Amino acid sequence: MTNYLLTIRFDGSSYHGWQFQENAISVQQRIMEAAARMFGEMPVVNGCSRTDAGVHANRFCCNFKAPRFYPCENVVAAMNTYLPMDIVILSCEVADDDFHARFSCKGKEYEYVVWNAPVRDPFLHKRAYHYKYPLDAGFLDKQAKDLLGTHDFTCFMAAGSDAKTTVRTITKADVRREGEKVIFTFGADGFLYNMVRIMTGTLLYIAAGKIEPDSIPAIIESKDRLQAGITVPGDGLYLNRIYY
Repeated sequence: MTNYLLTIRFDGSSYHGWQFQENAISVQQRIMEAAARMFGEMPVVNGCSRTDAGVHANRFCCNFKAPRFYPCENVVAAMNTYLPMDIVILSCEVADDDFHARFSCKGKEYEYVVWNAPVRDPFLHKRAYHYKYPLDAGFLDKQAKDLLGTHDFTCFMAAGSDAKTTVRTITKADVRREGEKVIFTFGADGFLYNMVRIMTGTLLYIAAGKIEPDSIPAIIESKDRLQAGITVPGDGLYLNRIYY
């Protein structure tokens, strides 16, 4: 058996997240179907992370064990011909037998893209969150730095999580402007359910004056979801990088 590690990119607009579902189309299902067409049987494909409906990925990793060996360049070329246009395999490598895309993961980086202009951009529909009021990216970057470090992030977790612990270590919390886009970047050893979307919503609430500046340490200390901001839509969220 050959353990293939794939790095893929996808537009999640048409999918109900990564995870296979009985009554909805997922990215995992499409990868499994492409692998089955190449290798003659449908493998178990392990994803590095679950993603919600509509969430995208610049870099997403998955692995599966195949019954026969093909050179990696052949795997990329062949499977891409079987995949829909909104999913693409960027690269392939042969991993150790015990490698698992999820359990071997040491950290992740997400980006949340906000289209910050008075008028929405139709070409970013389902690819960015439209926020029409002016944003000061430098001010928000300073506010975001209060998220850094190891904390109990219960206040930034949506209901329905099955996490065994709510303690996470955030290593990156940046906000930058690129033209009309304001991009929120978060890196950590792991994220709770909807954590990035709630942290972004909290920073937007600070920008709107609905939460006082410099309040993030107190919000973290409270462990109270109601003290944080909204959960912004999944459309603007991108899994950006995986660390092994």
